[in-house]
Amino acid sequence: MFTVECMTVSMIDSLVGMRRLAHAQPDEWNEAARDLWAPMAGMYFFIPGGPDLAQVHAQNFGFGPETSHDRVLEGLRALEEADAWGRVERAVRDGLERLSAANPTMRMPDLRVLLVLGDPDNRHFMDEVRGLSASGGISGFIAITVWPSSEVLDRLEAIALHELHHNVRYSPGGVVWDPRTVTVGEHVVAEGLADLFAAEAYGTRGLTHFVSDQTRTSDAILARVVEGLEVTGMQDFGAWVLGDASARLFGGTPVGLPTGAGYAAGARIAEAYLSATGRSAAECVTVPAADVVAVALPQLGLTTTGQ
Repeated sequence: MFTVECMTVSMIDSLVGMRRLAHAQPDEWNEAARDLWAPMAGMYFFIPGGPDLAQVHAQNFGFGPETSHDRVLEGLRALEEADAWGRVERAVRDGLERLSAANPTMRMPDLRVLLVLGDPDNRHFMDEVRGLSASGGISGFIAITVWPSSEVLDRLEAIALHELHHNVRYSPGGVVWDPRTVTVGEHVVAEGLADLFAAEAYGTRGLTHFVSDQTRTSDAILARVVEGLEVTGMQDFGAWVLGDASARLFGGTPVGLPTGAGYAAGARIAEAYLSATGRSAAECVTVPAADVVAVALPQLGLTTTGQ
């Protein structure tokens, strides 16, 4: 635990909880999973009575009771040998310092950070999003699920910074995410700014790795995402941001986009905005998406359907 200007970050010792989970008998599994996620219960304040945290573990692609015991122990060992918990904690600390310096009047959130081993048997998790599922959009909480491939381990710090940028963006004093009115554009811009924030520290390692180079550079994909920027209704966000494969998994309607299309478009939109304004992604953590889009799209030779 560390404190920076009254900000406290608690890196949860999930290794102990996951070892317990790995050795749990079938009738003990759900309770062990709930205990693992218990420190994050406040992340779901908007659900009356709270969710079943064992289901939360599964929904976040955490390893399951049927996962090979040997593979789970292999994954935990890889995370421990890579000093994954220490690296994530240090990255969050450094990121908070950078964001605080760039936004001196904004209070940084107190944080709880949970690192979880993912399910190597889940093909979507392993193939489409290449061993990464993370959530940082609820102020005060960051959850990161990984499979420790060399690619993911190389990006641990960048993954943490990406989620931290989201967390600060949606903390008090930042952008309000209203499920009734939030647009695809907000989600896309947030992903782009978060990637560029990580890239400011780690170069190309900062860019989300499940986005292909072709997707990143395709003008057709960028234009298609821009067509959806004004769409509202969070049930449709998966397709526009994560792509059709994720939309199908979560029961959404595909829109003709590859995995990570919204991240790629968001990075190009955010980069155009930063280039035009001379600002950094750290400085722009709370800039409204509409402002970013209004400046960036003319730079890219594009307009939204509403313009």
